[in-house]
Amino acid sequence: MLRCPLIVTGAFLSVASPVSAQTATEAREEIVVVGTTPLPGSDTDRDKIPSTVQILSSDAFAKAHAITILDTLSRRIPGLELSDSQGNGTFQDLHYRGFVASPLQGKPQGIAVYQDGVRLNEAFGDTVNWELIPEVAIDRVSISAGDPAFGLNALGGAINMGMKNGFTFHRFEGEVEGGSYGRFTGSIAYGVKFGDYSFYAAGEAFRDDGYRLLSNSDIERIYADAGYSGDISEFHLIVQAARSKLGVVGPTPLDLIKINANAIYTSPQTTSDQTATLALNGTVNFTNDLAIQANIYGRYLGQKHVDGNGGDFESCSAQSSFGGDLCLENRAFDASPGGNTTAFRNQFVILGRQGQTFAFVPGTPYGTLDRVSIGTKTFGAAIQATYDASVIGHDNNFAFGASIDRSDISFTANSALGFVNPDLSVGLNAAIPGSGSVVHTLGDLGYAPVGLGAATRYYGIYAADTFDITPRLSLTAGIRVNIIDIDTADIAGTAPELNARNDFTHGNPEAGLTYKLGGGVTAYGGYSQSNRAPTPLELDCADPARPCLLENSLVSDPPLRQVVANSYEAGLRGSNAIRWSGGAAGRLVWNIGLYRTDSEDDIVSLASAIQGRGYYANVPSTRRQGLELNAKYTLGPWEAFANYSFVDATYRFSGLLASPNNPSADDNGTVAVRSGNRIPGVPRHQLKAGLDYAVTSRWSIGGDAAYVGSQYLIGDDSNRNAKLTPYWTANIRTSYQLTPSVQISGRINNLFDRRYASYGAYFDAAGVAKACACIPADPRTLSLAQPLSAYAAVKLNF
Repeated sequence: MLRCPLIVTGAFLSVASPVSAQTATEAREEIVVVGTTPLPGSDTDRDKIPSTVQILSSDAFAKAHAITILDTLSRRIPGLELSDSQGNGTFQDLHYRGFVASPLQGKPQGIAVYQDGVRLNEAFGDTVNWELIPEVAIDRVSISAGDPAFGLNALGGAINMGMKNGFTFHRFEGEVEGGSYGRFTGSIAYGVKFGDYSFYAAGEAFRDDGYRLLSNSDIERIYADAGYSGDISEFHLIVQAARSKLGVVGPTPLDLIKINANAIYTSPQTTSDQTATLALNGTVNFTNDLAIQANIYGRYLGQKHVDGNGGDFESCSAQSSFGGDLCLENRAFDASPGGNTTAFRNQFVILGRQGQTFAFVPGTPYGTLDRVSIGTKTFGAAIQATYDASVIGHDNNFAFGASIDRSDISFTANSALGFVNPDLSVGLNAAIPGSGSVVHTLGDLGYAPVGLGAATRYYGIYAADTFDITPRLSLTAGIRVNIIDIDTADIAGTAPELNARNDFTHGNPEAGLTYKLGGGVTAYGGYSQSNRAPTPLELDCADPARPCLLENSLVSDPPLRQVVANSYEAGLRGSNAIRWSGGAAGRLVWNIGLYRTDSEDDIVSLASAIQGRGYYANVPSTRRQGLELNAKYTLGPWEAFANYSFVDATYRFSGLLASPNNPSADDNGTVAVRSGNRIPGVPRHQLKAGLDYAVTSRWSIGGDAAYVGSQYLIGDDSNRNAKLTPYWTANIRTSYQLTPSVQISGRINNLFDRRYASYGAYFDAAGVAKACACIPADPRTLSLAQPLSAYAAVKLNF
């Protein structure tokens, strides 16, 4: 008979035979089983896992009415928060324990993300496109820390999503919602089981005009699963597709926000994504103890960016043979090797595709329209064996697996000469020589059309075992070996220096103990190691003397080293029945944990003196450490949760880092970092709480609130400037069951209309200084949160 993974959340196991009172109490403790590898099937009692694991069921997502999974995760998971670096709620960065999983190319990533065994970190930059994940089809999400079995990029942890299918979901659901800022969403889901077969399908559509100018969103997602379950096997064929078109206009200078809170900086800034996935996974149970799980998949991602930016161009020096022609801001490089020589300055001459120069027109607000296109085809497969038989009379859970993920990447980018209009939009102006021409510099510095082909091959082999030394004491030990091959090639025929091969290998061990103290309380502690390799984007943009427009211009660079993280964790967790004097019994599930992750050769992104350009570099050492407290209590119609996290993310070296737009930077555009300086963009304190109450069998009300502490702005690595102001926000919701099949609901986000920023950085206004009289003097640029927003929904369930 098929052995299905057991996930019991908020339920009690009953015992039929007579037992002692103590044994009965222990038997009724909550049993939660968690997958400990990317492939489903390696299910282990959470109380035997020597690290933190957080789980959210589909009910949590249904209550939140979230457009992407990010909102629900940020409200419920301690140590997890969002930053809206691009001013669009569907395109946010997820931070967990000081590490990032972001859709934005250019953010060094540190969290692995899986969906039913399929890796979702995109190969070119390890990014995660959250808006493409079908939220309505999510059955559960687990967030694991300190588990190397999840492979590359799990420095801070892994997010593992299990999806619905017709065996677990057999009904029809449909929902429509509308509200503030022109938002409209609709979703349908249908699941059916017929004999040994099942089918599940879901679709979602989302429209939103955005709370800022030009920040609209348009998203469609579909998901389908056809399943078969026999006596010893189960298989699922999965088809998934999604598309999005997002206005991601970035942060806004503080002085402009003071004039208009909805203002944006330069435009256009749009991102369009298309993805499709075909996957087959299955399990075969050869005996009651031995099972084999496997999957094979293919994924495609097509991504296009259009980005309007200011161009701080100037006239070439009269001492040069290009005197009077258009040049890049060469003065920023006076201190570079070569100084002010003509040969050095000539590298910064702006040329067209045919090598022609353009006359510089004084007083012109030059800009650029930067275009990027990425196509990624990924094929992967994994196989895993699990063996649960006792060993020398002791319970044991063993998993052994291997995986391969191969991606073929096509990347093209160019910059066209533009004109910054008075409203700071970037367009064309026929009166300006070269307007609309694709440009590059004579030295290919900062501007250079790129055609790059890349192939990444990620191999992994892992083994993990949980052995019960005694009925209370369990030992976990394991290792994963990651092998990475990255080939890059110049497909445009203009940059042969991009032809390169990079190989990385690392073995990551783990070990830990758990001990059941009794009374539903378990102590845990462990050590684990994880690594990530530089991505093709990072490898080809790592030279400070030849910076890139994030992904827009790639060059041959010094090699980057892989990141290795060592994590230590210890804590207590429990699940306890609490009986009140009136006889009512509730259940409290809680966790107290301490952790520390020391990363060697961490990769950071740094700004260049050339406006809008940057590069990647290794730093010797960083540390993320902290405390997490969380509790959830249920009692009849009441459900409440509260959690607190302290995240101390610091540099553990002393040296100089580039930050030319920082007002505290020296004449060379660098800031001095000392060991112990906080890493920008990571708030130390987070406090979250929520409450739901079923007023009647039909009517429920609820709400949640969060406080997030101060953080340094991105680029303030020396911690010398003012921090972002701490903020708090609250949300409320209600639902009413009109009939067994019809539910109406409403919610208000940011109930008290708090105006706060979750992201801040520095910028240089020189590139648009000639466009209008509105140029700000304050170098800070922020992304404000969405104001008070109200929504209403109708849901059908048959």
